[in-house]
Amino acid sequence: MSAAEIKGVASRWIDAFNKKDLDGLLCLYDEQAEHYSPKLKIRHPETRGLIKGKATLRQWWQDAFERLPSLHYRLLRLTAEDNRVFMEYLRQVAGEEDLYVGEMLELNNGLIVASSVFHR
Repeated sequence: MSAAEIKGVASRWIDAFNKKDLDGLLCLYDEQAEHYSPKLKIRHPETRGLIKGKATLRQWWQDAFERLPSLHYRLLRLTAEDNRVFMEYLRQVAGEEDLYVGEMLELNNGLIVASSVFHR
């Protein structure tokens, strides 16, 4: 994939997330995709921050959308290389301080096979 195509996947990801379009978000992922997040480690320590598969991703994001109805990501920058894109965005939730987040998406055959979230 070209850098522009990879950035396109990331842009669709941000758009689907902000619309709380769970099906639109999940269609960007491979069935066996893995997702790592420090928030997972906190909310579900048994996962050690790592979940696998679309069904588990669906549960994780559905819970987030229900708990945090004002959750919004403001995209700051996309950097693409090879089969990866690094997204930088602000996590915004009403009543909370904005959180600067970096997230890397790894793609294979146009689908996200792994994602990793980084923040303080």
